[in-house]
Amino acid sequence: MTFDLILDHMFMVLAASVCAIVIGIPLGVLAYMRPGTRHVILRVVDVLQTIPALALLGLIMIVAGAGKLTVIIGITLYSLLPIVRNTYLGLKEIDPGVREAAKGVGMKPMERILQVEFPIAFPTVFTGIRIAIVNAIGIAVFAAFVGGGGVGGVMNRAIRTQDMKMILVATGALMIIAVVLDLLMSFSENRIRKSHSSMKKVVSSLLVIFLAFGVTVPFALQQSSGQTRQIVLYEGDYSETQIMHHMAKMLIEADTDASVVIKDQMSQVNNFKAMVGSGHSCDLMISYDGTLLTTFLHLDPSDVPEGETLYDFANRKGQEKYDVTLLGKMGFNNTYAIAVPQDIAKKYKLEKVSDLQKVAGKLTFGAEHEFFTAEGSMKYGPFTKFYGLKFKGYKAVDVSLKYSAVMKGEFEVTEVYATDGLNKKANLKILEDDQHFFPEYNGCFLVREDTFDRFSDVAPNLRQVLSKLDGQISTEEMSEMTYKVDVEGQDIDAVAKEFLEKKGLL
Repeated sequence: MTFDLILDHMFMVLAASVCAIVIGIPLGVLAYMRPGTRHVILRVVDVLQTIPALALLGLIMIVAGAGKLTVIIGITLYSLLPIVRNTYLGLKEIDPGVREAAKGVGMKPMERILQVEFPIAFPTVFTGIRIAIVNAIGIAVFAAFVGGGGVGGVMNRAIRTQDMKMILVATGALMIIAVVLDLLMSFSENRIRKSHSSMKKVVSSLLVIFLAFGVTVPFALQQSSGQTRQIVLYEGDYSETQIMHHMAKMLIEADTDASVVIKDQMSQVNNFKAMVGSGHSCDLMISYDGTLLTTFLHLDPSDVPEGETLYDFANRKGQEKYDVTLLGKMGFNNTYAIAVPQDIAKKYKLEKVSDLQKVAGKLTFGAEHEFFTAEGSMKYGPFTKFYGLKFKGYKAVDVSLKYSAVMKGEFEVTEVYATDGLNKKANLKILEDDQHFFPEYNGCFLVREDTFDRFSDVAPNLRQVLSKLDGQISTEEMSEMTYKVDVEGQDIDAVAKEFLEKKGLL
């Protein structure tokens, strides 16, 4: 948790707040002055507020791409409701006698708004701005899911690893920022109310917000400058992804003249979206042949032709559809696995998944929400049908809370990734997939084909450099590295460097 992260977070909050003010106040005035538009404007901002934050950011990302722009647009849309409604209500509730007096002295409608009505309504307007900014501080946490950065990445990681100290530090930092901003704006609001509709106070109050945004702009520009000729990756939302991306950076910068930047945290699905297409914002990522097949290409293992491996088929289809290629298998197989606490395994003598058939009715299955979706065949429904399992019930939890939930006994059976170091911390027993339901998920670098050409002047050997890791990392070694990061709290760079030096690659 660093001051840079806080500045990063506040840049997005203040940029979105400025946009929401510039858009929201005119919309509120329009709703007041033009009754014909009122219903449409108020209904639209109401509907925007009902869209889940992650869904809204995902939709915006399709158009705007990954990064801060997507986050700023999303927070702006969320911030419109309190500003638009308070602007409209503030103007509507003005004493009719004031309007008549303004008309009596010959003021035109826009003159009345600017010189008389808006200054009177501004305390109510400012309350809407105050609510929008404080809410935006919390909403900006979701930036981590679309490569926007900020404090959200720290919080997600802390929740997943149950690092209570970091959770409290990150939450406390946001709470302090929110409280301080709220107190400052409350003070300004009280001054405005005592100023008897002074337009000077209106302008000065808005100017403070704009100046605060201006302070964070140089920091944001500094972060984004000089990255046009760098090979770009994104931080993943799991330690395994982060370890592999940092290894890639170390190898590329050690063995080529290219430089590498690892941008803000992002999920696998969003990372892939950011990598493909003409408007791509990254060049390569760690992925898996099974993920490319089932998640990105929306195919199933049953689609693999006889005589062709899953890896070769997924690679061929990826090249045809998205112009991406899988490099060699690095050795670890991070497949889905079914796990139970050691005491449950001992109690019911569970060694393989088919052993669950006789006791499933006594047990509850729990996993992240994604595992219960209907998309793809590697999900709860097809899995239980394949193995003939009828559990007592099932629970969907946030992926960050899954390990905590199973350790507390909220469910007895869960789905995990084979290389996750938290399996060891939670004292889970991995059951053998004896009927081979889950496909292999061999770890590989997934690279845009044009990356090799675009950086041929500074990294003509880029493919060979990345291929140094082929066959070098076993499932057990990856599990050990993620345990060091997630459980022992070791630095990602230190763990990655130690492994590369141990293998003689660095």
